[in-house]
Amino acid sequence: MNEENNQNEWTEPAIEDDDDFDFVDHYGAEIDTKSQDQLPDNTIKSALNCAFVGFGGGGGKMAKAFLDLGFNKTFLVNTTAKDQPEGMDPKHLVLIPDADGVGKDVDLGKAIFKNNGTVVEDALKNKLGNIDWLFVCAGGGGGTGSACVALHDVFDRYLKSVQAGGKVVYIVSWPSAQELLNKTIAKNALALANDVAGHTHILLDNERQLELLRGKVGILGMYPTANKTFAKLFSQILKLASEQSSVQTFDSKDLETCLRTEKRVFLGTTVIPDPKASSLGAAIYQNCSKRSPCPPPRTKGETGTMLLVATPEMANDPEISKHLDAAISYVGGRTDTLFSGVYIRNKLPGLIAILMVSGLDK
Repeated sequence: MNEENNQNEWTEPAIEDDDDFDFVDHYGAEIDTKSQDQLPDNTIKSALNCAFVGFGGGGGKMAKAFLDLGFNKTFLVNTTAKDQPEGMDPKHLVLIPDADGVGKDVDLGKAIFKNNGTVVEDALKNKLGNIDWLFVCAGGGGGTGSACVALHDVFDRYLKSVQAGGKVVYIVSWPSAQELLNKTIAKNALALANDVAGHTHILLDNERQLELLRGKVGILGMYPTANKTFAKLFSQILKLASEQSSVQTFDSKDLETCLRTEKRVFLGTTVIPDPKASSLGAAIYQNCSKRSPCPPPRTKGETGTMLLVATPEMANDPEISKHLDAAISYVGGRTDTLFSGVYIRNKLPGLIAILMVSGLDK
């Protein structure tokens, strides 16, 4: 009986050949899929995992302003090597082959982009890797920048391929009054404005930007200063949305809701030296509207954001706190949904306000 039990007892067979399980190492090993061409991570603080791509001469200079701030996931696309910002590292440049500019011909620019969509798509994948939000910068008036929306399906496909949680947002410029005297520039700018109208976009009015800078910088420094100033304004929104506030927080989900709202986005900022004014809300809204690189809102926005940056003394003053609440309510009446945030900083020249209104028809 004991002998029979011994014969029926199961024992685990020994593995004689390690190669039988070599597939485990294959499936389990970590594989580095990062492209050698991939740009370094952004070093600036931001609530969004984002990248910037500039098209044409004007769009390239706009994008470079973000690159200079620390948005390292930025590259420039052009149809000619003759119109690039000085001092650019080649790894941030993508040149469309077999094209030496498009001569302000938007139709030619769109045709070239459609024929070379894979060049741009490969650059997006290899240089940017996995991102959530793609900001496309373009100057209205030229042929290359004004044609960039022809690549919208390419942008969309890339974001879907990396399972991005965001979308494409366009940052485009409208020519100055002097530039619009040229019929070709005016026609190209209108074509770009019409192409982005159904998408989330920020429109920068060059005439308004120049008016704000005249008398402060020389003519050679106007556009570089305008690009740098706007990049700082927008990057401050991305930064504040990443921070906690002891008063009121505007978080990344709030920001994403605003940027998902289609049509035009308005951005403006102001400083209020005396925040005890009873008409604080009106002062903030009017000053932001007048002193902005964007055309002022002409219709009610679908979503809006008001970010206030105050000193500890302001935050502890009951009278000012009352005015801040009233100001938020005032601005909230000009949007269907308002998000707000209040942040504390030392040594401010006054109450800093940043206003963003999204979903504008005009």
